[in-house]
Amino acid sequence: MSPVNLSLPVAIGWYHAGFDYIEDIISFLDGKDVTWKDFGTFSTDSVDYPDFAHPVAYAVENKKASFGILICGSANGVAITANKHQNIRAAVCWEEEIAELARKHNNANVICVPARFVREGLVEKMIEIFMHTDFEEVCHRIRVEKIACPASQHA
Repeated sequence: MSPVNLSLPVAIGWYHAGFDYIEDIISFLDGKDVTWKDFGTFSTDSVDYPDFAHPVAYAVENKKASFGILICGSANGVAITANKHQNIRAAVCWEEEIAELARKHNNANVICVPARFVREGLVEKMIEIFMHTDFEEVCHRIRVEKIACPASQHA
């Protein structure tokens, strides 16, 4: 698989701790002519992160979105939630090199950003890298294929 296929919209979900990033990320995506679908939240009121992480993961999993962006305070909760879905590889990214390696080595399809630990401007750089980095399939395909947990092996 090459860089992310952007023929589908990007699925976006926000925790109230990441609400301040919404306008910048949407403006960034619009500036790149990338379509997006916002799964909320829609205010700074406290919310439960699974309420928007699951819809983002479903959209990516069901090929209704090219990839997902999840923003929350630490990014751990949204990553854990998204990774409950088969074929979702959600990666917590806090710097450019991590975003690049998440795509290159893990074929990540959801980038999870810890808003409390990432400065403004860096989020857009990480998304840009995430969108345009190739998966190094020759080196890492077999490893990525082993990520799924087949039920038959654990019965």
